[in-house]
Amino acid sequence: MRLNILEIAGHRIVIMAMTLLPLMAAAQTSPADTLKPSTLLMPLIFEQQQTPDSLLGSPQLAMPQQARQCHLEVDNSWLRKAQQQRERENALRYDAMIRNPQLVKYNLSTLPAPPDEYAVGADLNKNRLVITPVETQPVVVEVEKVDVKPRNWLHTVNASLHFTQAYISDNWYQGGENNLNVLADFQWDFNLNQVLHPKWLFNNTLRYKLGVMTAHNDSLRNYAINEDNFQFSSQLGYKAVKNWYYSASLLFKTQFFNNYKSNTNTMTAAFLSPAELNIGLGMTYSYKDKFETKVFTLSIAPLSYNIKICRNIDDIDPTIFGIDPGHHTKHSFGSNLEAKLNWKISNNITWSSRLYAFTNYEYVQGDWENTFDFSITRHLNTKLFVHLRYDKSHAWHPDWKYWQLKEILSLGLTYRFSTN
Repeated sequence: MRLNILEIAGHRIVIMAMTLLPLMAAAQTSPADTLKPSTLLMPLIFEQQQTPDSLLGSPQLAMPQQARQCHLEVDNSWLRKAQQQRERENALRYDAMIRNPQLVKYNLSTLPAPPDEYAVGADLNKNRLVITPVETQPVVVEVEKVDVKPRNWLHTVNASLHFTQAYISDNWYQGGENNLNVLADFQWDFNLNQVLHPKWLFNNTLRYKLGVMTAHNDSLRNYAINEDNFQFSSQLGYKAVKNWYYSASLLFKTQFFNNYKSNTNTMTAAFLSPAELNIGLGMTYSYKDKFETKVFTLSIAPLSYNIKICRNIDDIDPTIFGIDPGHHTKHSFGSNLEAKLNWKISNNITWSSRLYAFTNYEYVQGDWENTFDFSITRHLNTKLFVHLRYDKSHAWHPDWKYWQLKEILSLGLTYRFSTN
């Protein structure tokens, strides 16, 4: 009798009952700790714009007049609970779409129609509908074969041309003055692909910075060079455990052009004057997060060799670089530490930091370089560069003592590309 009443009520009621019967059976037979089906576990799909009334109001079943006059002798509390649960889930899903639109990857209007699993036909002899499964053939798509060669080396190039304002302490070891200038910066990173070689760590960086300014206060020269820094660093490691590697490191730096004090012929720096080479053996810790927004390396070398070079001792006093008078070089054995951090704070702000320290257990020499890159557009950015240096082998200064400072604020053009 109940079935006959449902049939008279119309197809919508029949479909609703058939849809919820499995949920009723699951609710009666499933244990309390079993995870029940829920639309909250499904991907967010935008169907249509909704209003607070449609989210909070209870859906009303559309019934014919004849069905509303019928009395169903059943306990429909389960139906009310299911409706309330669905309303709550619908409100939560729509609120999640409003607060996090980037998570909504699908739109109902643009989704392709699902393939038919069943075909509905009419059996006129028996006056009934017949449902038969549809046999679907797998879709075969011919894809053109492309030979993909593995990349053993990953290259990244950054080149920039900036207009800068700089402050330099008067005891800076390479000389220089406060100024406005043009700064060119080129950096090339070529690293071993760790996806193909997970047990090896081989990172290399070649960087050159050149700053040229007009020398208005120099009666002997029309221009001056206030930034001339060539640096090459290399790091080779073999995996020990987790993120730790047995490693060997190399660091070499010098400058190419001559530099003079203003209004004098006193040379303060030249090619290989100064120059410095450091080789170390120790351990390296390497870490990068899932999206490579934070990349950190820490190298500790208990055994380290350091050599300072001053090629031109006739025109330059080698003692300002920590080299004994009359000597071109100074050799030292000790320990060094180098930490590098590259942190993409947001889409347009990046912080690059490098901390380096060497000691031969008689003096300590350290550099802490920080670059804040503020991207305005893809090729236009602002950079703030702060370099703090401590060198106890350098001559003592009454104001700065053994500390040295360089600060550069620049605005200009940047070009980046990579083969990652």
